[in-house]
Amino acid sequence: MKQLLVIFSLSLALSARAFSAPAAGEYIFLVGGPSMHQWEKYKTQPHDHWWANFVHAARIRTEQFRSQLSPDVKITWLVYKQGYVDRAEQDHQDLISLINSVGEKYHFDIIYFNKGDEVIDYLNNGQPRDQLKVAGFEYFGHSNRACFMFDYSNNIDSACKSWLHENDFTRINRKIFARRAFIKSWGCHTGESMSKKWHAATGLSMVGAIGKTQFMNDELPILTSANGKWVY
Repeated sequence: MKQLLVIFSLSLALSARAFSAPAAGEYIFLVGGPSMHQWEKYKTQPHDHWWANFVHAARIRTEQFRSQLSPDVKITWLVYKQGYVDRAEQDHQDLISLINSVGEKYHFDIIYFNKGDEVIDYLNNGQPRDQLKVAGFEYFGHSNRACFMFDYSNNIDSACKSWLHENDFTRINRKIFARRAFIKSWGCHTGESMSKKWHAATGLSMVGAIGKTQFMNDELPILTSANGKWVY
């Protein structure tokens, strides 16, 4: 019983942390790309029925930040472009324009990337980090225990060619972060290994999931595994 209370208390603490953040600095949301129907349609549990799974979750999070923080706080989305270019052809919509319209509505910058190296480069050098620290970094997309998978099931069935691996975290300059920077991955399994590697590389905790997460239509991603929990 005592162990269950400890786990429940940790879950509440992580839930509370998900809505708290330091007041100054840049908030960066890393947004992966969606899967393609050609790879997913025959699976028992296909991924990404909706192209905007990850975009919509990042939008909900942005709305929360805009309601809590000063309107001049800098928010930046790093979006895996090729995934939305490919999905646009499948869905017959101009998805890049739709994503850009979200940035215009909520007053944040969007930077498109295609490789994990570009993500690290922006973290380290995208702004003068001696003046503008990274106050928050959150990931919305496919992942496994060791990797953010930006194009999972986009080019190759159930695999990816664009990623950021946990071993790459050592290339992130730990001095870029604000003292109380909040870090979270909303993807699957990242609490099983990546959170530890992030802490070792940066000195900061990264909230991640044990088990799977599910991206929702009207709320932030939820845990779906029987023994799933948020850890850091």
